[in-house]
Amino acid sequence: MSTFEPQIIGYCCANCASSAAQIAEKMGLSLPENVKVIQLPCTGRLDSLHLLKALEAGADGVYVAGCQPDSCQFKHGVEKAQKKVKYVQTLLPALGVEPDRVALFHMMAGKGQQFVDAASAMVEKIRALGPSPLKD
Repeated sequence: MSTFEPQIIGYCCANCASSAAQIAEKMGLSLPENVKVIQLPCTGRLDSLHLLKALEAGADGVYVAGCQPDSCQFKHGVEKAQKKVKYVQTLLPALGVEPDRVALFHMMAGKGQQFVDAASAMVEKIRALGPSPLKD
């Protein structure tokens, strides 16, 4: 019997989260192989449709790794992302999808371990939920 390995998409800001990813790499840490990171200039540029389309395209879970609210280079970008994540979470039950399949993590630039831990936490959460109900 094979173990379910969820496919996860992580949207990552080019500032704090990206810096944390670079620190993680320098520390010799790596993300789980089933996490694909897509870098954005700012998570505030993320559209709700990006989250929904990732799930529709076969991702079992999607997360956003953004700045701390008080350190966003674009002032309110991560706050916009948080509103979009919450909005998508309210839509998912109507599609038969658990809201926990979408999440947001606040990152600090120098915290490489935090970046890897967030990805690993998402994998574990989605692994516990099982495959996305949107998959055939």
